[in-house]
Amino acid sequence: MLEEVLGGAGYAIHKVLHPHAALSVINNENDGSDVVLLNIDCGKDGGQSHRHLVREVCELAVSPPIIGFGWEKHSKEALELFQDGVVDFIEQPLDIQELRFAIDRSFRRAQMMRELASAQKMLSSNRVEGLLGNSKPMVRVGDMIHKVASVGTTVLITGESGTGKEVVANAIHRASARANKPFVAFSVCSFPDSLIDDELFGHERGAFTGASQSRRGRFEEANSGTIFIDEIGDLALPLQAKLLRVLQERTLERLGSNVRHTVDVRVICATNRNLEQMVREGTFREDLYFRISVVKIQMPTLRDRSEDIPLLAEYFLRMFAKLHNKQPRNMTAGFLSALTRHSWPGNVRELQNVIERSIVLANGHDRLGVDDLPPELQGLSISDEPPKGSFHESVKGFKRELVRSALEVHRGNKLKAAKELGISRCYLHRLLNQLNVEGSAEAEPELPEEVRASQDELDNASMPAMGALRAAARIA
Repeated sequence: MLEEVLGGAGYAIHKVLHPHAALSVINNENDGSDVVLLNIDCGKDGGQSHRHLVREVCELAVSPPIIGFGWEKHSKEALELFQDGVVDFIEQPLDIQELRFAIDRSFRRAQMMRELASAQKMLSSNRVEGLLGNSKPMVRVGDMIHKVASVGTTVLITGESGTGKEVVANAIHRASARANKPFVAFSVCSFPDSLIDDELFGHERGAFTGASQSRRGRFEEANSGTIFIDEIGDLALPLQAKLLRVLQERTLERLGSNVRHTVDVRVICATNRNLEQMVREGTFREDLYFRISVVKIQMPTLRDRSEDIPLLAEYFLRMFAKLHNKQPRNMTAGFLSALTRHSWPGNVRELQNVIERSIVLANGHDRLGVDDLPPELQGLSISDEPPKGSFHESVKGFKRELVRSALEVHRGNKLKAAKELGISRCYLHRLLNQLNVEGSAEAEPELPEEVRASQDELDNASMPAMGALRAAARIA
């Protein structure tokens, strides 16, 4: 009867006569089940086969919801099945409308769980130890790390100061086959040109005044492992030529010696300078540039991944609370809003310093507020003070601050602001009109009416998936 009624309503029905046979249908990769209907009155073993089926289904990675039906909703077997994982139960005689409602509700739940599992899998596959962030730019960086870690090619990491270039280099090393070998970091800016040759390639005894014994350079220290050369754009031209020879021949000569030492080192370089421009100007060797930039990874600024700020702030907050023996604290809305509105010219390093300063100098309360921020950030915050006036005016004012903050962060791009707020673009437009909030001068261009309508439909349709992704990010 159910096959006839539900099949005619557009459902694809798989009918099996025994619970043991149901598992093969549910596990079918090409034609699995979204919802399981279980008739508890069909069984001669006291319901044990039913309970076994429910337990087996609930142990699946993404288990379809089970709806039981029978003549006694409060029977012992029905209650046991609820304990085992049945999500709903309908008494006979069946009300078809009630059954269809239960199926549709369970189907939506199963669909959401699949989206959540898919999002968790995506985030897990791109997660890199030491690299925090679920934004699209950081997901792309994580993907690049996974791709280049397994090969020994040279990598050039570019980006502004404080974006985490050394963290990425370290992550590549840890994910590679050289993970158990040395990781040696060297910054060109930390030494004068006269000492860089010695630091990188070493010297022999008597090579210069004071050289009382032989010394290995950074390349030999990193043998079989990875060397990370930061600020490669500041390397002098004569040293560029020597570095190029080491990269090409995999051998080096120490200062004061003509004996060549073989080295097996993976080289990762980083810079915040425009090496292409330097090549055109003649201040950086073109052949060296092509040698070190077989693979390039561009690090996003913190401004371009502002949605990662709360996650980073929470991480640094707990890290520095532990480091300085301080009580872990939460962040007020005002504190967090100031962080998301700041332009962060110093990127993640600046955010790290701000959080450490706030932890060290915080007042005795249990939450970090606007007063705990540096003076230059306090003016960017919404107030931590309790709102005054009527309930409706307070709510309206808070909405206005949230919308304005999202628009400022995304420079007037309403689509991105709507996604950050978890609402549709259409609803954001209504809020802008209701709250008298003007968009940024850099707002997105107006679209034709028919295109806007299509865009709003897409926005509305994508909200469940976006919700699942956000949930996955929080779980991860």
